[in-house]
Amino acid sequence: MPPTPSRKWLRRSLILLAVVAIGAALLWWLTRPKPIPVLVAGVARGTVEATVANTRAGTVEACQRTKLSTIAGGRIEIMAVKEGDHVRKGQLLMQLWNDDLQAEQALSRAQLDTSRKRVAEACTMADLAQRELVRQQELFKTGFISAGRLDTVRSEADARAAACATAKADVAQAQARVALVGTARQRTVLVAPFDGTVAKIVGEVGEYSTPSPPGVAMPPAIDLIDETCLYVAAPMDEVDAPKISAGQPVRITLDALPGKAFPGKVRRVAPYVTAVEKQARTVEIEVVFDDPQSAGRLLVGYSADVEVILDARPDVLRVPTSALLQGGRVLVLEGDRLAERPVKTGVTNWEHTEITAGLAAGERIVTSLDRAGVAAGAAAVVEQAAEAK
Repeated sequence: MPPTPSRKWLRRSLILLAVVAIGAALLWWLTRPKPIPVLVAGVARGTVEATVANTRAGTVEACQRTKLSTIAGGRIEIMAVKEGDHVRKGQLLMQLWNDDLQAEQALSRAQLDTSRKRVAEACTMADLAQRELVRQQELFKTGFISAGRLDTVRSEADARAAACATAKADVAQAQARVALVGTARQRTVLVAPFDGTVAKIVGEVGEYSTPSPPGVAMPPAIDLIDETCLYVAAPMDEVDAPKISAGQPVRITLDALPGKAFPGKVRRVAPYVTAVEKQARTVEIEVVFDDPQSAGRLLVGYSADVEVILDARPDVLRVPTSALLQGGRVLVLEGDRLAERPVKTGVTNWEHTEITAGLAAGERIVTSLDRAGVAAGAAAVVEQAAEAK
């Protein structure tokens, strides 16, 4: 039986609907949103530390460092050291011309010798006069001499004793004169106040060396440092200063030794705030190395960074700090979709944050939050390079 017109229309309608459905499905397939490639990190256990770091680069300093200049000015006659020399305490470093003081010292020593000889002479005569007085007193008792004669002998003995005392005072005065000239010579001499290394010398033999007058900055003649004891001085933000105290552990990193961190401790926290800039007030701290030999030979002036460890939580769940959203939330990759999850956090630093509730070990959270389209409910796929890594 030939198909009726109604059946033909129904068949054509079904075919048309099938074509439209296939076309719609094809269009959806071609225009469907593609999964967003994201970077993820696994929730794992580890150590999380609460730390604070310096605001500007710190500096390696010597425990003992002195910039020496002579008290008096003059022409440099002797330069006994060179830059880089190791010297011992009391060793001569530099001497100005002081021939006049040397001559005066020689004269004062000669005068001292003369005064001592006069003491010997005067005191010998005083002893002789005293013995003569004793003899005359015995003769006076027996009536062989008069009272006037005895008074004359007694006066002579007293005068000789006074002359002896005067001669001794002259010796003390001559000794003080020798010491005075010696002190004046020290104004033209530099000696090492401690064992150390000569870092810098300003001046050459024959040049005039001028000490720094009050209020006028002049370069020192010799810069002496003790390299056997070093520490790091670092400025910390005033907001962090109340959290820091002597004895806290630190990590020290040096630009000269990249990739290495050295343990240490806070030695001192400055009792005042330094205002280098009006909006950058800092408190300087001093830290020392736990093992000074571990860093090898350090140079004074090296730049260094200090990280003070305020608290440490070992073996806790942690995530990268960069993966946290405002309000204590994270994006978790569940299957092929992103889901938002509230979490509770504990100790945190720039790298990791402790998770106390809301996540389990092994879950994957998104770290590439800055990528377009990364939001709760979006389809996502782990970036292959990141997954392989």
